[in-house]
Amino acid sequence: MKPVTFPEQNKVWAENQPEYLPLPSYCNPRENISKWRLTWWERIKLLFTGTLWMRQVNLRQPLQAIVPTTIFPFEKVVSPWQQADSAGAIKNTEQIVRVRKE
Repeated sequence: MKPVTFPEQNKVWAENQPEYLPLPSYCNPRENISKWRLTWWERIKLLFTGTLWMRQVNLRQPLQAIVPTTIFPFEKVVSPWQQADSAGAIKNTEQIVRVRKE
């Protein structure tokens, strides 16, 4: 299992630290979201066992909440300042990304 990049990411943890695996993430003051890709062997094991082990390194600090999910955690919202031309096409294609509420 390896972390992978994704369009919504805005930070890479440990980017220039060769002793660690870089972790592409979306970060805001409340949470950190990363995306992971399973190998084919991991997918088969997960399919047949239905079990996923989580290891959190806490370095003797209190545990933080972890929420594994298969649900895409973002919403794409059209900017309120986007204008449509006379044909109805959006002139500004920028989208706002926000985290989906649970």
